[in-house]
Amino acid sequence: MHASSYFSQSYAQARRLFLETCASAGLRVESHVHPLTGRDGETLALDVAREGPPDAQRLLIVSSACHGVEGFCGSAVQSALLADAHWREHARRNGCAVLYLHAANPYGFSWWRRWTQENVDLNRNFRDFTQAAPANPGYARLHGVLAPRRWPNPLGRLRLLAYAARHGRWALQQAISSGQASHPDGLFFCGTQPTWSNRTVREVLRQHGRQCREIAWIDVHTGLGPCGYGEYIYSGDPRPHALRRARAWWGDEVRSTEEGNSVSVKLSGKLVHAAFDECPQALLISMSLEFGTVPGPQVLEALRADQWLQRTADVPAPTVRRIKQQLRDAFYVDTDAWKQAVLSRARDAAWRAVEGLASEIPAQLR
Repeated sequence: MHASSYFSQSYAQARRLFLETCASAGLRVESHVHPLTGRDGETLALDVAREGPPDAQRLLIVSSACHGVEGFCGSAVQSALLADAHWREHARRNGCAVLYLHAANPYGFSWWRRWTQENVDLNRNFRDFTQAAPANPGYARLHGVLAPRRWPNPLGRLRLLAYAARHGRWALQQAISSGQASHPDGLFFCGTQPTWSNRTVREVLRQHGRQCREIAWIDVHTGLGPCGYGEYIYSGDPRPHALRRARAWWGDEVRSTEEGNSVSVKLSGKLVHAAFDECPQALLISMSLEFGTVPGPQVLEALRADQWLQRTADVPAPTVRRIKQQLRDAFYVDTDAWKQAVLSRARDAAWRAVEGLASEIPAQLR
């Protein structure tokens, strides 16, 4: 099939393709149904498919739509892998089970939002809620710009440029996107309790991961970096030997927010970190596979507009459609070249992960 055949134009279409591809592969799907319905009244769910023996010691997880609207990319990656008999045989031959988590945040996927129905950034929500959230005073100073009460908001762009000129572009990115707990109606809100998606993902990990010695996890994202390029951002076991193991699998291209060489800032409460709690016996070698789309300022402008829309009543329908399309286009490049680049990079990452899992775990990490 052509690469474009795996990409959809709606959550409902993406889910249908995923379920049909699982059926063609002879895989059973567990559907964890979301309490709300989708934009078109459709059922929302975290759909889980597993290939491989239930007692497998090595497990590769491939997840999509942690950030809802980014799911167009991750869903296509999952369906393409499931349709690839050569890839599936490669995993079986190396003794690895593969777990597909389709649409960790189905609400955001369907409604073209990055956040959950609680307005929470799911990739900041997997934290210890008995402890105080990390402070982010930079966000507090910028909240009025990032979640404006009026739109368009050209003065807001000038304030962001002024902040970058005063503190540096990296400090601006840190203030905006590292996560915040002070403004529930703002961007990158980490939440005050585990979301539905958080609880459901943890349930799945308890069911499928507690017998494993090692888990590799590829969480597919979009919106940062050069268009069409997929950056490997390490997010697993923090020990240096674990990062070296990741680089032995995926090469020196692997970046680390700890080292400051990634397109992403350092984050806490990431989706993949649930494995530390739910599968503590397993070594976790995980990464965010981050595909670039459009320039960063366009992505931020789309997020600001969508947050204004979320907070504003009685917006004319043409304006709603324009803002929603702007947001989707910030996280999904609907061209054949981008889609082919995504699938090629993702398949290579999954292929290498399986080979890595089949290798001996170093003594320092046992």
